[in-house]
Amino acid sequence: MNKKTRQRILAEKINTLGSVSFSTIKEAFPNVSDMTLRRDLEYLDQMKQIIRIHGGAKSVDVVIGTDDLYNKRIIRNAEAKMLIARKALQLLNDNTSVFMDSGSSTTEFAKVFPDGRYLVFTSGISCALELSRLAETQVYMVGGKINSFSLSVNGSRSLTFLDNISFQTAFLGVTGYIHGRGFTCGSEEDCELKRAVIRKSEKVIALMDSKKVGISSTFTFANLDDVDVVVSDGELSEEAQREFHEANIEII
Repeated sequence: MNKKTRQRILAEKINTLGSVSFSTIKEAFPNVSDMTLRRDLEYLDQMKQIIRIHGGAKSVDVVIGTDDLYNKRIIRNAEAKMLIARKALQLLNDNTSVFMDSGSSTTEFAKVFPDGRYLVFTSGISCALELSRLAETQVYMVGGKINSFSLSVNGSRSLTFLDNISFQTAFLGVTGYIHGRGFTCGSEEDCELKRAVIRKSEKVIALMDSKKVGISSTFTFANLDDVDVVVSDGELSEEAQREFHEANIEII
C-alpha cells in the first residue's frame, strides 16, 4: 500500500466514524510505524481533511460544531440537492412570506427561486447572494453574527430580528435525522434560530436528502410534530417513510 492510498483510507475511516483513537489507527495499519502514522495525521490535518486531537483524530464535521464546511457540502450529493430544490418549488404560494434557512440545499433552492410577489427572509449568506438577482421579490437578510464555516447568520440579534415577523412557509436545512430523536444540526446558535423560526411559521418544510437519515449531529432543532413536509430525493428508507407517514408528515 502506497502513502497516498494509506492516507486516503485513513481519512475515510476517521470521517466515517467521526472520532478515532490512535490505538485504533495503529490496529488498522499494523505494519506502519507510529511515526509514519503521526505524519499522516499531520498531513491530513494540514489538508483540512481531518482534525488532529490529543490521542487520535476527529472528522472536520464533529470538531467544527456546525453544519459542516460550506464549500465541502455544496459538492456533496449535488444531484440530489438540485432535485430537492426543484421539488420544493411546488410548495410556494404567491404573495406569501417565506423563511429560507442557511445551507447547501437551501442555496440550491435559492438558485431556482422564482421572481414574484414574495417576502423572503434568510439567514444564509449564499442564499441571499442567489436571491439578489430577483427584481420583484423582496429579500431580507436576518441580522446577527456571521458563522464563516456555514456561511450563516445567527445569534441573539437574529432571534430579536424575528420577534415581530411571522412566516407562511419555512424551508429548513437538515444535518441529520435520527429515529426517536428528530432533526438535528451541529450548531447551538443555528438550532435556536431554527426553533424560533418553527414557532413563527404556519408550515415547516425540511429539505433533506436521503443520506441524512441515520446521521447524528449535536443539537435537535425539531421533532416529528414540528415538521409538516419533508422534501427529499426519492431514496428515503422504508423505515424513515413509515415514521414520517405515521407522524402525518407529507413526503415529496
